[in-house]
Amino acid sequence: MLKRLIEGLFRSGDAHDEEMPATDYEGYLITPDPQDVGGQYRVSGWIRKPVEGGETHEYRFERSDIVSSRDDCIALTLRKAQRYIDDIGDAMFEER
Repeated sequence: MLKRLIEGLFRSGDAHDEEMPATDYEGYLITPDPQDVGGQYRVSGWIRKPVEGGETHEYRFERSDIVSSRDDCIALTLRKAQRYIDDIGDAMFEER
């Protein structure tokens, strides 16, 4: 068990490290980025919105939700991001 933990800390080039394709929702692009947390996955990702002039607004989110399956995490990330977009909209891009 300790060996797996140490290998996990120093592992690089994992196939899941590359960015996933974005899903279009109401003009926003949602890109899940599940974070491996000891064999489980934390809900996180990016919400981007292309705007005039070729610029893109970007919002990074990370939730406390952790699920056991990477695929389930991706599905939950999409649902949570869609809900956030419905509730907050462009206000997410305003400085806090």
